[in-house]
Amino acid sequence: MRIKLPDKVHKIIEILQAAGYEAYAVGGCVRDSVLGREPNDWDITTSAKPEETKALFPRTIDTGIQHGTVTIMMDREGFEVTTYRIDGEYEDSRHPKEVIFTASLREDLKRRDFTVNAMAYNEQDGLVDIFGGMRDMEEGVIRCVGDAGERFTEDALRMLRAVRFSAQLGYRIEESTAKAMKKLAPALRKISAERIQAELVKLVVSSHPDYLRIAYETGITKEILPEFDLCMETPQNNPHHCYNVGEHILHSMLEIEADKVLRLGMLFHDIGKPQTMTVDEEGITHNKRHPVVGQEMTRNILRRLKFDNDTIDKVSKLVLYHDQRIPLTDVGVRRAINRMGEDIFPMILAVNRADIRAQSDYQREEKLRKLAYIEKTYTEICKRKEAVSLKDLAVNGSDLIALGIQPGRQIGETLRELLELVLENPELNQKEELLKRCRR
Repeated sequence: MRIKLPDKVHKIIEILQAAGYEAYAVGGCVRDSVLGREPNDWDITTSAKPEETKALFPRTIDTGIQHGTVTIMMDREGFEVTTYRIDGEYEDSRHPKEVIFTASLREDLKRRDFTVNAMAYNEQDGLVDIFGGMRDMEEGVIRCVGDAGERFTEDALRMLRAVRFSAQLGYRIEESTAKAMKKLAPALRKISAERIQAELVKLVVSSHPDYLRIAYETGITKEILPEFDLCMETPQNNPHHCYNVGEHILHSMLEIEADKVLRLGMLFHDIGKPQTMTVDEEGITHNKRHPVVGQEMTRNILRRLKFDNDTIDKVSKLVLYHDQRIPLTDVGVRRAINRMGEDIFPMILAVNRADIRAQSDYQREEKLRKLAYIEKTYTEICKRKEAVSLKDLAVNGSDLIALGIQPGRQIGETLRELLELVLENPELNQKEELLKRCRR
């Protein structure tokens, strides 16, 4: 098999080889190249020790030199070059107590997580596949290199990475690998929230976000997202639904584009249902106020997982507003845009569509027709540039002060009254008209 290496990667490998060292592209870049995908970055492994690597290149950065990694700068582009190594004993489910450099490529590949990530390549030797990565790719399997229990004990995050790779590639997880995940999942408690967040986001925006189900079945979500486990165990005996809460969430994630905020919005949109479920006399389940409860839960979960404030704000708003009824009138849509926010409203429409498509067939066409009307109305409002927020008003605070209104609370109240007026009657959003009403 021949892989087209980027010129700079080929040059780095050639320089190392010319100096008498072995060097290969390794890991995910090789896997993605075999799959015909464009690698995000290129990692290089070599028999040269860090000091020997640094001596061959004019511009290097000590990225992780204690672990054998040096970043080589080529025209402002960085490439990580790591010495073949053997990891010592792991004490914290993440870091080896010591790193031992080795001259053996086999020993270096043996310490890697999964067979599909344990292949190396250079143009001299071609593809080096000691542990059957190509076979597992052909069969669509995620399998640990060597003993799965050892690999997961070394770094517990690898269990979540297994699910993430499974979701990205559409592969199943090999039986002994999955068995070890079920046994060792509690070790994820030792992993930092930041690392878990990064893997969870990659899973959520993958081609198969519903593979989060695998994380539930192997006990991973019990450790990192126990609120989701409750959803998987909460039924929905309601004509609008054909799945339990968790399965509905998984199906809804498939119905929306692979955007981080939108996919997280679907993951959490019904997270408050287990806490709000009631059953009426006919055995029908209801979940009143689940968006309000869910919004607070979402904020707490995202904070726990160390998400940034912007993501927390947007996702929690999607949860709060996803079930709100929008009147089928121009005024109703303008008021909804004002209430939800101009940045959030189009996301809400996408969330609503995904939510409907993951429900039962009951009234589905009617729901989609109503949503299509709201989307059309929203588009027309935007095209006409009608005022939906204070910044859209034809007057501002300075105009009101010029009329003699004292700065402070009265300015704000007056502007809000004017906005109420133009939300009802957008044609009145003319500077002279609004000032005339203020004079009265």
